[in-house]
Amino acid sequence: MAVILLLFLALFSNSKADGDFDVRRHLSTVTRYGAVKDIVDNSFIPSDIPDGCTPIHLNLVARHGTRSPTKKRMRELENLASHIKELIKDAKERDLSLQKVPAWFHKWESPWKGKLKGGELDIKGEEEMYQLGISVRERFPDLFNEEYHPDVYPIKTTQVPRASASAVAFGMGLFSGKGSLGPGHHRAFAVTSESRASDTILRFFDCCQTYKNVRKNQEPAFDKLKEPILTEITSSLAKRYEFNFTRQDISSLWFLCKQEASLLDTTDQACSLFSPAEVALLEWMDDLQMFIVKGYGKSLNYRMGVPLLKDVVQSMDEAIKAREGNQVPGSYEKARLRFAHAETVVPFSCLLGLFLEGSDFERIQKEEPLDYPLKPPQKRKWRGSTVAPFAGNNMLVLYSCPANSSSKYFVHVLHNEHPIPMPGCGGTDFCPFQVFKDKIVEPHLKHDYDALCNANLDQPKPKPETSKVPQLFRWLFGWGNDCTPSHGVEL
Repeated sequence: MAVILLLFLALFSNSKADGDFDVRRHLSTVTRYGAVKDIVDNSFIPSDIPDGCTPIHLNLVARHGTRSPTKKRMRELENLASHIKELIKDAKERDLSLQKVPAWFHKWESPWKGKLKGGELDIKGEEEMYQLGISVRERFPDLFNEEYHPDVYPIKTTQVPRASASAVAFGMGLFSGKGSLGPGHHRAFAVTSESRASDTILRFFDCCQTYKNVRKNQEPAFDKLKEPILTEITSSLAKRYEFNFTRQDISSLWFLCKQEASLLDTTDQACSLFSPAEVALLEWMDDLQMFIVKGYGKSLNYRMGVPLLKDVVQSMDEAIKAREGNQVPGSYEKARLRFAHAETVVPFSCLLGLFLEGSDFERIQKEEPLDYPLKPPQKRKWRGSTVAPFAGNNMLVLYSCPANSSSKYFVHVLHNEHPIPMPGCGGTDFCPFQVFKDKIVEPHLKHDYDALCNANLDQPKPKPETSKVPQLFRWLFGWGNDCTPSHGVEL
């Protein structure tokens, strides 16, 4: 009886664990903000902000909200629909039992079939950014009590529609009720963008030729790295459903799962094909790719983000100067709000030293390579769903504290609106500003953007141009950095 009872308890706990599993929290960087924003490290105890400390400036670096798939990926889903029909036809010809065929396979067509454009901000993404704006204002009322002026609250975005639309949705939430437009009493506000040809602050990855070369050369190696995972899961699904699935089928079905779960809240179709253990492996595969091409996998990935880090620190220095000079409220900047991409937020998180394991910060300081994120079922901090979900963000809030404290100015770091430890500041989230500059920022400043991004990595030299006119145009219009989309980038 005891053995039977133990078996029953084991089965019950396993089924309960599966019942608690929500695939919408395991979609790597395709995860919606609301599904994961409140997942925090319970072992970390946030700092108590000392009495008398007041916020005087806020820096926000945010990713755009949930978006629709790009045209390229929509074509992939169209191809998947065609291949599913072929698989069913093949099963009938082989006289296999169609009872194993998932019911949704029979009439499935891509929800994006016939759509001519893609990649735009989805209605769910609009809501994410709007609510984030409201949340930021409610959390820091003293920072947003001034009359709006673009020099007091500059909003900056990349020249990509989903990023600029995210900035607009955020601003509508931030300034809701502050104007006279419509029943919501909205007000007009400015959103500015740097030219794609020269945006080294928010699109540094597209202006860095060295990075683009390295990333392109990495792709074959990464394809080999994920091959065993796809092969293993392809074999499992082929046995489960008796279909001749290919690795490409599994890759496309996983992509479909992520789109259905994130955009449509549908988890009983493509996602139901995979067990929680298989989802964990596929999620790890995506997280690993993010680590290698956007994160700690190569120091170039984040060091090319130094212009953004400089911009953040400069804004804080200017806020302190205004404070010390007793400038009149409304005459100086109180928040700098930026909206970009995962390729921006992930490197910036790395520059701050977030999501590191054990002694990794010391290894980063010594410019040593880091180990890959641990494979499931082992636990890891590096998860795309929390590092850079849709609308994922970092906020650096500058505080002014009473003169009798250990330091007059502190930086409070929040990730997805929650305090997060910084290994470079003794594992705290509330760091003296000078320590923040000395320990976290200064080591990165020895790396010059132009030197990093124009370095000769033994690439073939371009052929000399037959005319000096194109060269002149590049010089005149800032085309020298060739800020064109990186190879295969999905922002």
